Amino acid sequence: MVAPRKPMAMASILDSCDGAQRQEFAPGAILISEGETSGRLYVLAEGTVEVLRGETPVAVIAGAGSIFGEMSVLLNRPHTATVRAATPVGAFVFDDAESFLKSHPEIAFFLGRLLAERLNAATTYLVDLKRQFEGHGSHFGMVGEVLETLIHQQHEEFTTGPEEKADPRL
Repeated sequence: MVAPRKPMAMASILDSCDGAQRQEFAPGAILISEGETSGRLYVLAEGTVEVLRGETPVAVIAGAGSIFGEMSVLLNRPHTATVRAATPVGAFVFDDAESFLKSHPEIAFFLGRLLAERLNAATTYLVDLKRQFEGHGSHFGMVGEVLETLIHQQHEEFTTGPEEKADPRL
């Protein structure tokens, strides 16, 4: 019988950063800009950052070992939010985040679990909204469509290896 895996501790994430580039940021410094593509991943060593979409605060991140910038890297899309230092911040910066994640599968798995938890929370919230406002002729009627999209959205361009050019003859 195989023992169940223990969740990855933040200390383990910090251990994986040993030897990585560490940068210091003053309060107010922008680490990630919404709409830009950096290819970077950050691991918080100390301090607090705030996450903003537009001018709307979305989250405050303060735990050493917290990771941000992952969505842009994993989806190969521009950042969906701005991350700004709320206090003096020390963070490990991975300029080639994709290579870092491929060489640290335990961190990639941790991120997968974290993102699945976020998706589960969002889906649960949307289901609750749908139940509360079912039958109303308001914009809340769209919640079912959003849920359907979340559940059935698949991206065919996903590959696990190096990108290959499609054969134009096929």
